Amino acid sequence: MPNDTINNAIKKASTSNENYEEIVYEGYGPNGVAVIVEASTDNKNRTAADVRHVFDKAGGNLGTTGCVSYMFNKKGIIVIEKESTEKTEEEIMMLALDGGAEDFISEEEIYQITTEPADFTQVSGKLEEAGLEFLEAEVQMVPTTTVQLDENGQEKMERLIEKLEELDDVANIYHNWEE
Repeated sequence: MPNDTINNAIKKASTSNENYEEIVYEGYGPNGVAVIVEASTDNKNRTAADVRHVFDKAGGNLGTTGCVSYMFNKKGIIVIEKESTEKTEEEIMMLALDGGAEDFISEEEIYQITTEPADFTQVSGKLEEAGLEFLEAEVQMVPTTTVQLDENGQEKMERLIEKLEELDDVANIYHNWEE
């Protein structure tokens, strides 16, 4: 390959002014499961076609903006593994609530702390200052209701999620399937 061709390709790539847009797609998966797909793309038409194709192949359909988002609330979720800390449940709960957490749930192996998106940084910062390590910490879409699926429906939803995750432009996938 000639050096000029290589140099031109490098020059074009380094001066590229591609603009990536954040886009949210909403739709229904198999058995009426609500699905929200967040994507970051430089080509909305390509991404929309790709997402629509995956929904169609999986037995679902892509909907309009707002068709399922009303079934979700944006929340900050912090998950702490119980084994990762010496602190008691009460100490962690008080730290979280003092920081502005909305809810604290103690499950078998984890603590789950829920915050409003605006309070997420403050709460996570307070917990980090106390030396706690997070298994998961992010703002995400949490379903207000969930859907249970039979074995066949579960397989279809797993395929849908897997195919969506394979798309380069897809950043996050949220659903109301109770796994």
